[in-house]
Amino acid sequence: MVRLTELLHASLLVADLPTARAFYEGVLGLTPDANRPDLNFEGVWYAVGGGAIHLLALPNPDPLTGRPEHGGRDRHVALGVVGWAELRARLDAQGLPYSLSRSGRTALFVRDPDGNALELIEMPPSHTEKDSEPYG
Repeated sequence: MVRLTELLHASLLVADLPTARAFYEGVLGLTPDANRPDLNFEGVWYAVGGGAIHLLALPNPDPLTGRPEHGGRDRHVALGVVGWAELRARLDAQGLPYSLSRSGRTALFVRDPDGNALELIEMPPSHTEKDSEPYG
C-alpha cells in the first residue's frame, strides 16, 4: 500500500532574492536554514514546523498580473500561525494587501513580492506541529 505521509517542503520561485527575503524574514519572521545544500542557483530555505519553504531565485514562467485577487482562488501554500493577530497588524502597518479567508476560519491570504499566494491560518498558542490537521 502506498501512503503519502507528509508535505516536506514547498518551493516558490522568486525574481529578486533580497526583496523576497525581506518579506519572508522581515514580515513573516522566518529564519534562514543554514543546512541548504549548495545548488547551482541562488535561494534560501526556511524551516516551518516539520517542513520547509524553499525560495528559488529562478525565472518565473507564470504571469504576475491577471492573478485572482483572492489568493484562495489561486494555488497557494497554507501555513499555521501562532500570533495571527500580531502578524495581521504587521501586514496592516506595512500597507501589505491581503484578503480574509472566506471559509469562516481565522485566516488570511497574502502574496509575496513575486505574487506567490500564502494562506496564514490562526493556530492556538499551545499548538505544536504534531497537532496539525491536514487542511488547517
